[in-house]
Amino acid sequence: MIAQDGLPPLRDVITRYGLQPVKALGQNFLLDLNLTGRIARAAGPLSGATVIEVGPGPGGLTRALLAEGASKVIAIERDRRCLDALAEIAAHYPGRLDVIEGDALAVDMAALAPGPVRIVANLPYNIATPLLIGWLQAEPWPPFYESMTLMFQREVAERIVATPDDDAYGRLGVMAGWRTEAQILFDISPKAFTPPPKVTSSVVHFRPRPTPLPCDRAKLERVTAAAFGQRRKMLRQSLKTLGVDPLPLLATAGINETARAEEIDVPGFVRLANALP
Repeated sequence: MIAQDGLPPLRDVITRYGLQPVKALGQNFLLDLNLTGRIARAAGPLSGATVIEVGPGPGGLTRALLAEGASKVIAIERDRRCLDALAEIAAHYPGRLDVIEGDALAVDMAALAPGPVRIVANLPYNIATPLLIGWLQAEPWPPFYESMTLMFQREVAERIVATPDDDAYGRLGVMAGWRTEAQILFDISPKAFTPPPKVTSSVVHFRPRPTPLPCDRAKLERVTAAAFGQRRKMLRQSLKTLGVDPLPLLATAGINETARAEEIDVPGFVRLANALP
């Protein structure tokens, strides 16, 4: 792929800096600049925006974000081998790219920039779900980000947007649906990556709900953990792990005691959490 921003083609960058992907780091590099540009544009107009990117690797998506007009990209990269390649991009876009070396799971992202930011990332597969859960748990709410545009394995993306009676519906779908509006935008074939993963990837866009249904987050997490921990059982049985009598709890929430977790929508789980002592 010929570079469109005056920087070398990504394959040349990988060869020059010895950036062969490391499986232990969940690395699958996306080298097609048309696709990285599409992901950047999926985040909306970037002119004047500050973007946090996790796992930039050799910088394909980083370059697209800057080329699309982001005023600042803050890239968090654990792999030290990638730092020289990212420094080359920073020199090409003076003052617009900050690179933080470290584990994204340990970085306080809310402290990285003033005002709302956008999170845009081709997330390393091995930390994608923990990162998302952390962002969904952000306090206070509304969070420090105004949107997230993230790539996941298709299976994870389906869990995020699932609704009752979907096979993929579970705790992640409830938490994502409670606090955000999430939608799958498009899929990306394994052939677009180096090395090709064994699964299709999906880009998911999240917009935080400014006023989610009132609920104690910790209680909602307890209720969903109990309900989906034994998802095939009726709630009158699975909710016993909460340490309270589930029958009055279900009655207060207006939910049939014979219902199962996969049948309950987000407002129903919120009512259960609010009924929990």
